Amino acid sequence: MDKLKNVHPGEVLKEEFLDELGISAYRLAKDTGIPQTRVSQIVNGNRRITADTALRLSAYFGNTPKFWLGLQDDYDLEEERNAKGDEFGSITRFSGNAA
Repeated sequence: MDKLKNVHPGEVLKEEFLDELGISAYRLAKDTGIPQTRVSQIVNGNRRITADTALRLSAYFGNTPKFWLGLQDDYDLEEERNAKGDEFGSITRFSGNAA
């Protein structure tokens, strides 16, 4: 079974919100007060969604900041798992027995 691609939150922003609603990155930046360079970097997958950005996007699109931060957290966790999976796999689970 092929592994699914880790989807950056910027891809979700672009495809599910901007493209679907016919909103340009410029208009999003102007309407939300997010710098246009930040919007472009997020959409291109080169920047993460911060708490400030999540609050602005949620106010604009009518969803929650946790939606945006959840997308970012899921992406970050998967990236770390992909980068350091062997290291994490070698950690022995705590058993409660002190040595």
